[in-house]
Amino acid sequence: MKGRKPSGAGRSDPNLILDNLPVPVLEIDASNGICFANSAAEEFFATSRHQLCQSNLGDLVPQDHPLFLLVEHVRRDGGSVTEHELIFSSPRFHKEGITVQGADMPETPAAIVLTFHDSSTARTLDRQLAFRSAARSVSGMAAMLAHEVRNPLSGIKGAAQILENAVAEQDKELASLICAEVDRIDALVERMGMFGEAPTDFRSVNIHRVLEHVKLLAGQGFASDIRIIERYDPSLPPVWGNRDQLVQVLLNLVKNAAEAIRETDKPGEITLSTSYKPGIRLALPGTSQWRHLPLVVTVRDTGPGISDTIRPHLFEPFLSTKMSGSGLGLALVGKIMDDHGGVIEVESRPGRTEISLYLPIVSEPLDPA
Repeated sequence: MKGRKPSGAGRSDPNLILDNLPVPVLEIDASNGICFANSAAEEFFATSRHQLCQSNLGDLVPQDHPLFLLVEHVRRDGGSVTEHELIFSSPRFHKEGITVQGADMPETPAAIVLTFHDSSTARTLDRQLAFRSAARSVSGMAAMLAHEVRNPLSGIKGAAQILENAVAEQDKELASLICAEVDRIDALVERMGMFGEAPTDFRSVNIHRVLEHVKLLAGQGFASDIRIIERYDPSLPPVWGNRDQLVQVLLNLVKNAAEAIRETDKPGEITLSTSYKPGIRLALPGTSQWRHLPLVVTVRDTGPGISDTIRPHLFEPFLSTKMSGSGLGLALVGKIMDDHGGVIEVESRPGRTEISLYLPIVSEPLDPA
């Protein structure tokens, strides 16, 4: 029949399909040597395909890694086996919360196909919703405190000052204590007032100028004894945001990094870096539009790391690991990032903590209000 294509015509090469999958794929042989790796695997393991295909699984993970148990189960029982929440770490890459699926290949005895699924982004977005809810709760509390607490506080302080001049000398210390405590509460209420919902002026912001300003402030103050390294991509477009709030966010993160380094009693360093990573998009609530977040700002420190119990709650209000901390600093960071439509991602292990901010750029038609 004329015009009819033979069966199979126009079909893509299976290897080409595998190579274009966004999921890292490895094929290993009977001795765990890697005989195939797609382009996503190159990025995942930060190693070229040529090097991967000359390597063994033991070159990628230690011999006691759960991945070897998974491979053993597949070889013994056949079919498909899945392991969740695995960690892959080397000097070149660090991945947490990875799901690995292994399956046998009946056509090729002892060969196994491994796929690696990173669910960290999904968990990050879930945490953003929790941070957003917590920040909004603090916003309501801040408005209530400003209205219901600050007015009576001024009256209490005024009365205490009058008493300080009227009471006997031995009681003046108590009156001074009242004034000091009123000032402390008033300062806390003022800090919470920063969570308010006042309109914010968003415009084009050069993120590198923001980082230079933060570095200057830190170097002249709380981080004067710590080396701060800059690794910027000069080709990045401007951020769509509020300059003062971005300074506040980054200053808070750099200060926390400096305090973490001092906990180790060893020389350390803070690295400020920027990069462009397309691919992360968020749906705008109530619309069919998407917000792209390709610009990444990362604050890295060489401190002791963040414990696994604290990390999921890091940006929640009133959570602090410091004796004198109020737990509002990082909560404010989360609130400001939410106002900017951005995402926060945290990776931490002993000796290396990275907090990455994913931000929108000016070229996107955004309405951040």
